[in-house]
Amino acid sequence: MNILFFTNTYLPHVGGVAKSVRTLETSFRERGHEVRIVAPEFEGAEDDPDVLRVPAIQNFNGSDFSVRIPIPNTIWRFVEDFGVDVVHSHHPFLLGDAALRVARRMAVPIVFTHHTLYERYTHYVPFDSPALKRMAVGLSTEYCNLCDGIIAPSESIAKLLKERGVETPVEAIPTGIDFEAFAGADGRAFREARGISADTQVVGTVGRLAEEKNLPYLAEAVGGYLKRNPDAAFLIVGEGDARTEMLSILEQQAAERQIHLAGKLSGQTLRDAYAAMDCFVFASQTETQGIVLAEAMASGKPVLALDGPGVREVVEDGRNGVLLPSDAPVERFTESLSALFQDKASLRRYSEAARTTAEAYDSDVCGEKVLSLYERMADGHRPGAAAELPDFWHRVLADLELEWELVMAKSAAVRAAFQSEDKSEVSLD
Repeated sequence: MNILFFTNTYLPHVGGVAKSVRTLETSFRERGHEVRIVAPEFEGAEDDPDVLRVPAIQNFNGSDFSVRIPIPNTIWRFVEDFGVDVVHSHHPFLLGDAALRVARRMAVPIVFTHHTLYERYTHYVPFDSPALKRMAVGLSTEYCNLCDGIIAPSESIAKLLKERGVETPVEAIPTGIDFEAFAGADGRAFREARGISADTQVVGTVGRLAEEKNLPYLAEAVGGYLKRNPDAAFLIVGEGDARTEMLSILEQQAAERQIHLAGKLSGQTLRDAYAAMDCFVFASQTETQGIVLAEAMASGKPVLALDGPGVREVVEDGRNGVLLPSDAPVERFTESLSALFQDKASLRRYSEAARTTAEAYDSDVCGEKVLSLYERMADGHRPGAAAELPDFWHRVLADLELEWELVMAKSAAVRAAFQSEDKSEVSLD
């Protein structure tokens, strides 16, 4: 198949969506499929003939995201001779609209992965408010209903999308990981390079250090454990604006030698960092899937986490780790971490079960599910009456129809922003 991705974040950006796109791209190419990608410019990006980098505003509003600058026909020239079989959109905004336009023009199906709870990220936009959160929900919901198939990264998100009014078929398929690569990582080498002794209890976490990740809670909880256990250490992999606040909280309870800030890591170094941990901790409530949880488990690490969407599908309390209620107080998280390290038998049992859990998230397994969805979409796709017209008129009519649908969809999202019913906080239980 010839597969065309549209994404607002791509390598070398470090984040869940960029990682998901790269994982699928690699999996599909290994199976002999052709993949092209449309993504914004990003500092440090390498030239690749299969990747179109569109002009973009870097570091939008202080974030590490790029915002596309529209330039007519740039994308069309890149894709018109590709013979696209399916378009896969990874965002409902910015390049998401471009994905819809290309799919309609080429009369092919479009699949959208709902990677993100967008309403939990409105603090990156000026004038954040409850109305803006409702609008974000409305925009993503209406976008789903303009697509032919939806991928939800977890069952929690699939359920949520249906509750919010998504009528397009939704299938839960998590992003895959390279299980063998994580399972074979070298934690000893990482510890030696960072000056961490072999007998140190290492609590670790991985991810963007951003406001929406509930990191002050995590820092306070792990800091309490470090205070009681001066020989333990906290390994933090990632970068972001929340770094300073985390460090400030940790320094009130732990010694400097107990805190290891590794920054952004990727490739083998990241895998070795997971392997260097004894336990993985996670407190985010904004996930759609637990990629980092699956990666940690592939390394044989039990997980201590707060219940939430995308987390409960991976962490099974009492089997591969400990899953606390989403509103568990900090003290309970600290106590659970202490209890986990004290119970060596459970720690070993959780570690073995963690590897078994992670095998189900292998990229081969998940990639096959996505390809199967593509094939069903392509086989059942009805391109509409416009496709029967001569090429020029087909494009004109397809463009007009879609622009009208986009106007109607965005108008509906604006109306939703001013409705009293707030769907931005629908129960995720």
